[in-house]
Amino acid sequence: MAIDFQQISEQIKAIGDSAQERKKDLDEKRAKARELFNENADNLDGLRRKLDTALRQDANIRCAVPLDEYLDTRVRTPDLAMDATLIAADGSQVVPDRHAAVQFGLVNVGAIVMELNSGKTPDIYTDSQLFFGDELITEYGTTLSEGTIALRRDLAERTKLAELAKNYPAPVITFTDGPIELWGNKDPNNAKTYEASMEKYLSALLRLEENDVVTAGYVDKPGSNYVVRLLEIVMAPADKLGSLKTYHPLLGVSDLWLFGERDNPLLKSGERSAVFELQSKAKMHYKGVLGLHFFYLNVGTEGHPYPVRVEIPKWVADDKEKLDNLHAALIEQSRILGNKPYPYLLHRSHEVAVVSFAEKRQVEQMLTLELRRNNGEIGEMSGKQSTKDVSGR
Repeated sequence: MAIDFQQISEQIKAIGDSAQERKKDLDEKRAKARELFNENADNLDGLRRKLDTALRQDANIRCAVPLDEYLDTRVRTPDLAMDATLIAADGSQVVPDRHAAVQFGLVNVGAIVMELNSGKTPDIYTDSQLFFGDELITEYGTTLSEGTIALRRDLAERTKLAELAKNYPAPVITFTDGPIELWGNKDPNNAKTYEASMEKYLSALLRLEENDVVTAGYVDKPGSNYVVRLLEIVMAPADKLGSLKTYHPLLGVSDLWLFGERDNPLLKSGERSAVFELQSKAKMHYKGVLGLHFFYLNVGTEGHPYPVRVEIPKWVADDKEKLDNLHAALIEQSRILGNKPYPYLLHRSHEVAVVSFAEKRQVEQMLTLELRRNNGEIGEMSGKQSTKDVSGR
């Protein structure tokens, strides 16, 4: 038996014994968050002044910044441009495995293009990039990490959107799964790789802007608390503004709950929230038209709210027509799959992009055969992996 269920059951019982106390504490925090939200709904200047004061003491704060819409703004689903082109891209990756006989990395991107009301079947694209040999080594002599491969995947997704968008009729609306903000490996040995990827990524975003294309990142079941964090800053006394990293009076309250409380959601089905700017240290990269913004969107049905976060660049946030088309497209796409709301095209692009275990093994076998054919060097599988394969674990 791998797990000591006696120990686990005792811990689970302790969790159950404290459940009511935790719920009471969380309910009190949620009530306070909703109270602060309502009190400051139209206090946009006051919110920004308090945030500016806090930023002078800690420039790395990550939270929502109100723009010109009240906090309690609710925008109904607008009409979608009948001749819009929708493009979704998603990617998957294979990380080099040091226990395998042959090490390689792989990034696979799938993209789906749908021209609405054209009568055409969607176009499907796949790009597969294999990394081998010196391509697996960083400038510091270390093997590419999972984070570095993920960087290449994110870059490949946005690059594919920029490549395809210019070939289809406007208006073009593009989206990927996950944030627009490029996340990098915090390993200092990855710094140069991250900076190079960031430069290419921002270039791809700029090409989308130059071609007047809408682009967005769709964050399903968001765990962030950007708006709640803003409310925490508002309630912080002056002597706490210099130590906000440890000041979390609303800990446990999420934006997901705030906008999608089951019995009293701030957003009704199909509605979006106000558009916020994202305050983060990433602003040093995303400047001007690339400035990071977001809104919450209830893609659920009446009685079953399901808010998602939609990240957009400034050029989309500043253009009402683009914003409305994106809003409408995501609601329409999310309702295709029924009770589990998620954009249909993103689902399809994931199906195209995903690399199965069998496909990974096939690539490994093809690579091994080619190396043997050319007298290339092939390593040995680690003892650890061999014993795992024998035991079937």
